[in-house]
Amino acid sequence: MAALGWLTPRRRSATARSVLAGEASAEAARKSSQDAVAQDLSAQEPEFPVLGDEKAAAFFDLDNTVMQGAALFHFGRGLYKRKFFETRDLAKFAWQQAWFRLAGVEDPEHMQDARDSALSIVKGHRVSELMSIGEEIYDEYMAERIWPGTRALAQAHLDAGQKVWLVTAAPVEIATVIARRLGLTGALGTVAESVEGVYTGRLVGEPLHGPAKAEAVRALAAAEGLDLSRCAAYSDSHNDIPMLSLVGHPYAINPDTKLRKHARAQDWRLRDYRTARKAAKVGLPAAAGVGAVAGGTAAAIALHRRRR
Repeated sequence: MAALGWLTPRRRSATARSVLAGEASAEAARKSSQDAVAQDLSAQEPEFPVLGDEKAAAFFDLDNTVMQGAALFHFGRGLYKRKFFETRDLAKFAWQQAWFRLAGVEDPEHMQDARDSALSIVKGHRVSELMSIGEEIYDEYMAERIWPGTRALAQAHLDAGQKVWLVTAAPVEIATVIARRLGLTGALGTVAESVEGVYTGRLVGEPLHGPAKAEAVRALAAAEGLDLSRCAAYSDSHNDIPMLSLVGHPYAINPDTKLRKHARAQDWRLRDYRTARKAAKVGLPAAAGVGAVAGGTAAAIALHRRRR
């Protein structure tokens, strides 16, 4: 204020008030800016996944969540290419698959017939043989169909030091191959019975589908010492609502209509990595369990014939 001594008292008073007003305005602006930043930060989602949370893990459905289409579709194509079954066998498979899609429900008798037919394909083959073929089929049909967005979500959990598991109705051997190739922790899948390393043509229990996935996740979480309220689960299908409802962080990924509606009602987070055209193609309901081999193989043969 000493620099203002040459001014008249009236002008000195006015200038002082101007300086005071300017300083007050600057301070108010600075405080307002800091408050806005604080409010913006508080409105953001908390950091997730949480780095170093050993009680947390992530569970990913496979078909249309991690990979475009159904794993069994691509596996069926690979088996047909390797002459695991003949074209004449398709009639029975195709009828069972068509019944499932037209009826829109999983009739236990028809689903059992479909599973038995599909399991008969691998009966007598060694588990190691199917694992080796699975590696080849992954490179041929699956690697290019991994959704980059979902892959990034899985990697975020891995980078945070958390375990990441696939949970799928596909055979556990196929699921294990895919999990390993993606650098994930492991896989939960449908278990086909084997004796001394050879498939018997029977399942151990039922396909890992719907409520069975939730039971598998619950059992694994107990064995691993996980806190499900701190875990995440990701799926595209309303059939997986039981699994999604188990965890504290459920995500609907490329959701079907029923899951999208449920997710919005429950305020679950949604991610959709499809274009409108792709959504129409891969949004169709995939058949549950090993019966999906039929539809996949029939489509593969039709494609092969068109290219000839």
